[in-house]
Amino acid sequence: MTDVYLFRAVNVGGTAKLPMADLRALATELGATDVRTYIASGNLLCTPPGDPGAFADELRAAVRLRYGFDREVLHRTPAQLRDALLEHPLDVDDPARSYVTFLDAVPAAAAVDAAQAVESGDDEWAVVGDHLHVRFAQGAGKATLSTDRLLRALGVVGTARNLRTVAQLETRAGEAP
Repeated sequence: MTDVYLFRAVNVGGTAKLPMADLRALATELGATDVRTYIASGNLLCTPPGDPGAFADELRAAVRLRYGFDREVLHRTPAQLRDALLEHPLDVDDPARSYVTFLDAVPAAAAVDAAQAVESGDDEWAVVGDHLHVRFAQGAGKATLSTDRLLRALGVVGTARNLRTVAQLETRAGEAP
């Protein structure tokens, strides 16, 4: 089965450079098959050689060793991507302004309550399981809400993709390579 591995904060702002051709080669070296990437923001699609969670850990360790930076790698199945799209609780006027942040754990209820204090302006957010859903009223580049500050308040790590990218990943994961 093709799974999706989402790298946090690679190839953004000039830091943590990870060429997608190198990522594909690395995943293949680690035993993955049907290896593909989608855009340059750290989206890997592949069939792992064994346990998907363990493979995410192996990818993280291999990138740390080879490239000298440490970035979380979050694993999702195509069904989990589809569920994230279907459960998006916020109005979507533009899929490029609405995001799913894939979290490494379900935030504690008390943390979600405390995170309400994070300034958001006209931006909206909601936690559903291990996904943080965000709608930026004016787009991410003009956001009042700081997703990093929100994640710290929630006590979790995550990596965001807009709804258009999530839909593409779900579709591509279901296609033959």
